Amino acid sequence: MKKAPLLLVLCTGNSCRSHLAEGLLRRALGPGYRVASAGSRPTGFVHPLAIRVMAELGIDLSGHFSKPLEDFLGEGVETVITVCGKADQVCPVFPGQVSRHHFPFPDPAHVEGSEAEQLAVFREVRDAIAQVFGAYAAGRLDEAKAGARD
Repeated sequence: MKKAPLLLVLCTGNSCRSHLAEGLLRRALGPGYRVASAGSRPTGFVHPLAIRVMAELGIDLSGHFSKPLEDFLGEGVETVITVCGKADQVCPVFPGQVSRHHFPFPDPAHVEGSEAEQLAVFREVRDAIAQVFGAYAAGRLDEAKAGARD
């Protein structure tokens, strides 16, 4: 049996954007794909507000943790998607990598203000990621259906 393709979402700290994208992409693609996230300089934690805004959508990130991109060098990564400029600049080519995409988003972790103000920014970034990654997932699923018909 052929192993499901691995899509790796990268950002610098692997504390917010990459986890938001991982959760949304995993849900949108379903079981035919493996989705993971990592960072070029992982913070060591997933931001609590990222976990909270994803829970609002019924996606549980509470078991996620921040990990280095080097953990995936031997994993057969098919697609790399960077979600911040710094990760895009330092992103290595993974053995067997077929494609790479760059979809940059602002980092909600650095927003100052009240918790309500911070939550509003986390929701905005989450929703922007949902829109872009939803379209990406739809394209991947259409591509897979077309390939199955050939």
